[in-house]
Amino acid sequence: MNAMTEMTTWRHEKVLFVNNEKAGLKAIIAVHNTNLGPAIGGCRLFPYASYDDALFDVLRLSRGMSHKNAIAGLPHGGGKGVIIADPSMKTEAMFEAFGEAVNNLGGDYITAEDVNTDCDDALVMLRKTNHICGLPQNSGDPSPFTARGVWQGIKATAKVTFGTDSLDGLTIAVQGLGKVGYDLCRHLHNSGAKLIVANRSNKEIAAKAAEEFGATVVSTDEIMSVKCDIFSPNAMGAIINPNTIPTLNCKAVAGGANNQILDEASGLALKARGIYYAPDFVINGGGVINAAAEVDGPYNKDAVLKKVDNIYNTIEQILTESKATGKPEGVIATEMAEKIIYG
Repeated sequence: MNAMTEMTTWRHEKVLFVNNEKAGLKAIIAVHNTNLGPAIGGCRLFPYASYDDALFDVLRLSRGMSHKNAIAGLPHGGGKGVIIADPSMKTEAMFEAFGEAVNNLGGDYITAEDVNTDCDDALVMLRKTNHICGLPQNSGDPSPFTARGVWQGIKATAKVTFGTDSLDGLTIAVQGLGKVGYDLCRHLHNSGAKLIVANRSNKEIAAKAAEEFGATVVSTDEIMSVKCDIFSPNAMGAIINPNTIPTLNCKAVAGGANNQILDEASGLALKARGIYYAPDFVINGGGVINAAAEVDGPYNKDAVLKKVDNIYNTIEQILTESKATGKPEGVIATEMAEKIIYG
């Protein structure tokens, strides 16, 4: 990957590579845009195969955060941090070093929890920087708010796709049972949905979903092609691509994973198949809405929930426009966001 080309194409402001051998930290922080205010975006920890893979992810994620924050009406730009490591390699020294790197950006980037990082890790970062949110004593873990927003977005998707936002009796295939995916299953189950689930790394959590929600468990290889009404991806990104689109057996895609569609051509191919798509950076905005409320203060949970629940209206608006015009939902959402960011 030519990093400078990607940065220029996507209009990133800065990318920081961190290699702290003493702390065992290899990381990248990308600040996409600060036009609306300091960039907010979580820090994820993942065993990327290479720096190129990590760079590709952090550039896409940080741009997505700019779009997400703009659509959500937040006074913040987008940024993201990625730590290249296996979750079993976590150390306090690693997160202290990451906190130092965040602090060196002088407030342009505000970090938080993300994939494979949690409130305990945030407290370690807090030792080295105040540019952090999602702290347990304040807004806390953002994942329940993300899950709630995804649930609202799925209801709106059902309304446009099937003519009613009732999920009772609908079959929803949930890929990924992390903090967001599992909490989402609870919302869906309580709404009367029938669940099919798959989880790659922890088979016990899938068994728990079967017991608690009556979910049918399938393999990670099967989940994208099972017959369902709505496919809900809640793991890693770029899964809607030329290889997977022909195998989808659903009427709509709506889930919490970031950057679900590989590229613009894949978005067009999905639309050509007549499958509705709830743009990921809109539907999964609940977590950052909650975290930003901590930064912008004073924190008010009721106000946060009202804003999270409005994700329903935004998704309905985008899908309705797509239905009327034939324009891919992701294109509509991106145009909405960039109009806010760039004017």
